Amino acid sequence: MNEIILINISGEDKPGLTSSLTSILSSYGVNILDIGQAVIHETLSLGMVVEVPANSDGVFRDLLFKAHQLGVNVRFTPISEERYEKWVSGQGKQRYIVTLLGRRITAEQIARLTTSIAAHGLNIDKIARLSGRVSLASPSLNTRACVEFSVRGAAEGIDAMRAEFMRITSDLDVDIGFQLDNVYRRNRRLVAFDMDSTLIQAEVIDELAKAAGVGAEVAKITESAMRGEIDFSESFRNRLRLLKGLEESRLEQIGQQIPLTDGAERLIATLKKLGYKTAILSGGFTYFGCRFQKQLGIDYLHANELQIRDGRVTGEVAGEIVDGRRKALLLREIAARENLSLEQVIAVGDGANDLPMLNIAGLGIAFHAKPVVKESARQSISNLGLDGILYLIGLRDRETVV
Repeated sequence: MNEIILINISGEDKPGLTSSLTSILSSYGVNILDIGQAVIHETLSLGMVVEVPANSDGVFRDLLFKAHQLGVNVRFTPISEERYEKWVSGQGKQRYIVTLLGRRITAEQIARLTTSIAAHGLNIDKIARLSGRVSLASPSLNTRACVEFSVRGAAEGIDAMRAEFMRITSDLDVDIGFQLDNVYRRNRRLVAFDMDSTLIQAEVIDELAKAAGVGAEVAKITESAMRGEIDFSESFRNRLRLLKGLEESRLEQIGQQIPLTDGAERLIATLKKLGYKTAILSGGFTYFGCRFQKQLGIDYLHANELQIRDGRVTGEVAGEIVDGRRKALLLREIAARENLSLEQVIAVGDGANDLPMLNIAGLGIAFHAKPVVKESARQSISNLGLDGILYLIGLRDRETVV
């Protein structure tokens, strides 16, 4: 009668090790039912579930001898047919990806996170580091760290688990992503960005207000709008009226001084390399959006037309205001034009007016967002730059554009 055996091999990794061991299994007609391998700091852990034909006892002797020659440890564990079939039946269980992101990863962060995962009925199948290796001899203040957990099971109280994740992020200065592991996660094709305080490090209308001498009044209205306390379109018109008379020449000066958000260029370059389409959907102005669209190579731009006459801002907007509702509508239109489902879309923003598009996108990300937005969005990044998004789509540092 055939036997089912779990084989565990551990020790110093070296070229040809897996080949040597599986060649022995091959000579005895062994079937591989499952196999997994991980190497950490040049130390190998290899596991195989195998089906060994009857009267093949010599295979264990030969494996032990080869393992001795290779300087590794080997362990054999019999698996009952009942236990094996129970394992097989688990392959239909729901799978999720949990992503831990920060400037560094600590044991406390992983302990808190994995305790919560287990408490809500999920089991960890695989753990992988997505970030690059960090030198201790020359540490950088701008390091990125990311560990990805593949988990499965019938989650008990996902909302409660998400709430616990939020507490961990607040306590330990880390971000935690939680996504369903499905075909769409590996097939996103469009990323839409808010512009002000997301793609760039400024609220442009606030910068214009400072130049017009009404900075305090406009900033107060902006903050209230971003928190969702007042209607965006109403607040936009109120702020814009205060800019009446501002010289057009000041706009060019301000545009030259606004920096991109940390990680924006690396993110966009990587997305373009991978064939993603990108869009700016902004409640700001096309006057500035065109500058950043050209600089980054963004495919689509939708923002507000700042009305200028006789070299001065009129205090009015031309055409329909790009508010939260319109952002969501535009996102749907672009996805349809690209023949994409919304599940294949990523949306990124920081304000309350971004929530409609964040909520309809397959992956909606609140980026360094206001509290009301962070609490409402399914994903958030508050401790890394925009390129932290690459970890949420499963990319390793070595797979990105440096």
